[in-house]
Amino acid sequence: MLLSREGDRREGILLRQSKGWFQVSGHGHEALGAIALHLRESDYLFPYYRDRALMLQRGIPNYDLALAYFAKRSSGSGGRQMPGHYSDRARNVFSVATPTGACLLPATGTAWAMKLAGDDSVAVASIGDAASRQGEFFEAVAFAFQENLPVIFVVEDNKYGISTPTEKFLPFHLDIIAKDKFRHVDARHVDNVYAAAGDAVRKARAGEGPTLLWCDLDRLGSHTSSDDHRVYRSLEDIEEMFKRDPIRLLAEELIGSGELTEAAFEQMQEDVKAQVDADYLQAEKEQDPLASEVYLHNFGEPVAAEVPPIEGGDRMTMVQSINATFRKALEDDHRVVFFGEDIEDPKGGVFGLTKGLSESFPHQVFNAPLAEATILGVAVGMSIYGMKPVFELQFIDFISPGWNQLVTNISTLRWRTFGHWKCPMVLYAPYGAYLPGGSLWHSMSNEGMLAHVTGINVVIPSTPEDAAGLIWTASKSDDPTMVLIPKHIFRKPVPVAKYHPVPLGKARIVKEGGDVTLVAWGNTLELAEEAQKHLGDTVSLEIVDLRSIVPCDYETLTESVAKTGRLVVVQEDTRTCGFGQAILAEMTGRPERFELFLSAPQLVAREDVQIGYNPIYEYAALPDLERVLEAIETVMR
Repeated sequence: MLLSREGDRREGILLRQSKGWFQVSGHGHEALGAIALHLRESDYLFPYYRDRALMLQRGIPNYDLALAYFAKRSSGSGGRQMPGHYSDRARNVFSVATPTGACLLPATGTAWAMKLAGDDSVAVASIGDAASRQGEFFEAVAFAFQENLPVIFVVEDNKYGISTPTEKFLPFHLDIIAKDKFRHVDARHVDNVYAAAGDAVRKARAGEGPTLLWCDLDRLGSHTSSDDHRVYRSLEDIEEMFKRDPIRLLAEELIGSGELTEAAFEQMQEDVKAQVDADYLQAEKEQDPLASEVYLHNFGEPVAAEVPPIEGGDRMTMVQSINATFRKALEDDHRVVFFGEDIEDPKGGVFGLTKGLSESFPHQVFNAPLAEATILGVAVGMSIYGMKPVFELQFIDFISPGWNQLVTNISTLRWRTFGHWKCPMVLYAPYGAYLPGGSLWHSMSNEGMLAHVTGINVVIPSTPEDAAGLIWTASKSDDPTMVLIPKHIFRKPVPVAKYHPVPLGKARIVKEGGDVTLVAWGNTLELAEEAQKHLGDTVSLEIVDLRSIVPCDYETLTESVAKTGRLVVVQEDTRTCGFGQAILAEMTGRPERFELFLSAPQLVAREDVQIGYNPIYEYAALPDLERVLEAIETVMR
């Protein structure tokens, strides 16, 4: 506790000396370190940025926290995260994300993986009190109690969300959570924390489910170094609060009982100051991050593509190929887990993608609640525990409630931890329009938004072979991959003689030609083929199925444009910031590529408008054959 307090104090001094950029303090939260006394090496912690004492008790050296303060290359994040954003893969300390509360659903995912694996390990997740009003808090608590998971939620109630008093916001005060579902702890006293945490850990290990600890304590300092709590708290309030300082209370108790002398306490403080002084002086001298490594660990090493071990047929659809690939993945690896809305039999998913799988693999295929944040967040927690999530979003349009997990954890985890943590998973979703009656939330494509999120692969197959190949490759990757499955063509039967390996980031030449490079993917590949039939021999089209949005095969595109000198890109996503605009920018923004063009490249896209329920609206908005032909005529002129 003293080591935590002195580290906070030293960082405050260094900041005032302009040695550092930011500091977040754990003043007043030190007694929570007692939680770690009950944990084993196999247990996982999903901490909050005020958990400095808890991290020290877990075994993270104070020197490592000093490195993190100075954002050194050898720190837990390689200098990529703010101080207080703890991460230690060897000690199972999950990387802290600034949005407090983002750790809760991953914690339930890890706890679920523990339960499925038959381990008696425990996951502990902590948040600030203000975050207990986030939707993900309620989703995590609900999922934990639903599945009776070995997880402990610690709400550190220091009464403030930055400057806003939280008393009237807390679900505990509002009686939203039944009183028998949580335990109220005066966390200013270390004995109380130790006892409550011990009970919770024993309960979790015995298979008796989760515990929600509501820990009453004080934030003895300002929110961060960018805040001054004297602006919104009275001096009397602050003085009264310091009388409840957990270090003061413990020292007085020990001295009063004779277990500690004043002299020994003073010596202890001097020893801690000397240690902190030495740690920070040494850490300041360590190597800073290298600018040349800024892109390091954005993705892992590319995985070698393998032939999906499934059989073809005379009339194969993408749905059939995907289902067969899923089945083989489940057969080959017991760590593969499916989770999604309505994916269990007898329905097997709203499009039948998982038909028959839960009957054959009842311990690997599970229905999810109607909660996309839970689906994505649980995938994070399962993946870091060594499971292999292959999770379904019913439509890509419904990703919005899970967006926080996508951009906060899934896409950033490898990079923000300098490669120490990784998040391998497959998230698949039907996508796209050209099916009348879908309206706004069943007809979107959204690959432009997904491509904008650095750190995830995005692929879109348009044939049964590519669907199987891309999913099989993605399932072997160490990176998260989003697989978008085009609804308009995924039941189209075609002959499949055999399957082939499909690497991520490699486009497919559908037809060679010499006049115009026509790039499409997903549903719009059908438009490209229709254009070829309409034009016949009048224009020689080279049709390129992009297949992989991220990474994108610019090498193949460049080689094709070098032959044709002309480029047309067709997408069903919106024009502004759609991926087609990125292709045009990349292909014309570099002189060596720009000089290949004989005419200005064209983009055929849905204009910036929603898709309406009446098919008149839908087809008015979407690219059609006429618009594709106009674009081809333009580049030929």
